[in-house]
Amino acid sequence: MRKFDVIVIGTGPSGSRIAAGCSKQGLEVAAVDSRGYGGTCPLRGCIPKKVLTDAAEIVQQSEQLQGKGIERTSNIDWKDLMQFKRSFTEPVPEKQESDMQDAGVETFHGVATFVNDQEIKIGKETLFGKNIVVATGAKPMPLPIEGEELLTTSDEFLELGNLPPRILFIGGGYISFELAHVAAKAGSDVHILQRGEHPLKQFDQDMVQQLVEAMEEAGVSIHLNTEVKEIKQEGDQYQVVTKMNGKEEIMTGDMVVHGGGRIPELDDLKLEHGNVEYGKGGITVNKYLQSTTNSHIYAAGDAADTEGAPLTPVAGIEAKAVIENIVHGNQSEVDYTGVPSVVFTMPKVAKAGITEEEAKKMDYNIESKFTDMKDWFTYAHKNEARAAVKIITDKKTGQLLGAHMISSKADELINFFAMAIQLKLRTEDVKKLTLVFPTAVSDIPAML
Repeated sequence: MRKFDVIVIGTGPSGSRIAAGCSKQGLEVAAVDSRGYGGTCPLRGCIPKKVLTDAAEIVQQSEQLQGKGIERTSNIDWKDLMQFKRSFTEPVPEKQESDMQDAGVETFHGVATFVNDQEIKIGKETLFGKNIVVATGAKPMPLPIEGEELLTTSDEFLELGNLPPRILFIGGGYISFELAHVAAKAGSDVHILQRGEHPLKQFDQDMVQQLVEAMEEAGVSIHLNTEVKEIKQEGDQYQVVTKMNGKEEIMTGDMVVHGGGRIPELDDLKLEHGNVEYGKGGITVNKYLQSTTNSHIYAAGDAADTEGAPLTPVAGIEAKAVIENIVHGNQSEVDYTGVPSVVFTMPKVAKAGITEEEAKKMDYNIESKFTDMKDWFTYAHKNEARAAVKIITDKKTGQLLGAHMISSKADELINFFAMAIQLKLRTEDVKKLTLVFPTAVSDIPAML
C-alpha cells in the first residue's frame, strides 16, 4: 500500500493549490481526479463561459452604438467561437497535471472511494493518507421533474457544435442568465423559466429587476412563477409542461438547459466508509475546514459546507487555510468578508459585502445610497441604458459594508469595493483617492 502525508481528491482551483502547496512544504502528496486535471472553472465553468460572454458583450455594444458612429453590428459565428474557446480549455488538463508533477505531486486518475478513515481506493490501488482533502467541486443538482434526463447541462452547453434555434433554461440563477444572454446574442430564441418570483436571489433585487428588464430587451423572455412539471421529447423537439400562476401551459424548444443550481459532487466517494459526515451543503467541517467526524479529513471549495459562496476566489482562500492547517496544525480560519460576485451578462450585476436586509438583521444602523449612473459619461458615451449602484455604510463609523451594482463595468468596479470592505475602509478614506480620468474607476468617489 502506498502511503502519503496528504491525498487530495479533486484538482480544481482548491485541490490543485492544496496539493502543490503541501508538496512545496516538504510533504509527500498524491492527487487524484476522475476527469481531466483542472476542475470546473478552467474546463467547464468560468474560463470558457467568459470567452462566450465577452463575445456576446461585443455584439451588444455594437448594437447599442448603431447611429452613434458605428454602422455595422457584429455577429457570432458559433463554430468559430467554440473553437476559440477550446484554445483555452484543451491545453489545461495536461499542463495542470504537469505543473503539479513538477511541484512534486504524484498524480493518479480514476474515481476515489473511501475504504476507511485514512484509506482510499482508486481502481485496484489503495492509498493511505495521513490527511485526505476532499475538493471534488460541484455538479448539477437533481431536479424533481419528470423527464429530467432530457436536460442539457451547462457542461454540455459549453461544448455545443451548433446552437439550437429555440432554447429553454430551467432555473433563474447565474448559469441560466449568463448562458441565456450568450444564446440570445448568437441569434437563438431564448426563454428562462424561474419557479419563484425572484431570480438571482443572492443579489440585490433592485439591480436584478433592472437586469431582468435589460435581458428582456436583449431578446430573452423571462417567465417568473413558472414551475416545470415535466419534459417530454417529440422527435427533435422538447415539450416542457409548466404551471404558470396556477395554470398549466406547454412550451416547446429545441433544447432544455439545466440552470437550476449545483450541489457538492460527493456521491462516488462513499464518505460513510471514511466516517465523514456530510449534508446537502457538503462535508460538515469546523472553522479550520476539518471534518467534524474524522480529524484526518479536510474539505475545501464547493465540497465543503461553509458560509463561503461557491466561487473560485473562495476556493482559493479556503485552499490557503487548508495548507496552513495541515502543515502547521489547525490555526488558520477563513474570513469571507467582502468576497465579490458577478453575473456576467450585459449589463453585469455585481455585489460585495452585505445587503440592506442582512445589515438590518445584524443590527447595523446603516445608510443606503442608491445612485442612477446611466447619464454619467462612462455609460452615456456608449449609449448604455442602465447603470446604477447602491452603497451601504455603517452610520456610526462610516465604514463600507456593502456594494451592489449594475453596469457594463460592474465586474471591474466591484473589486475596488471588495478591497475597501475587506480592509475596513471608511467612505472618507476612499474619497481621498486620486484616480485616472476619464475611467469607470474615477467615478467611485461620486458613488459614495
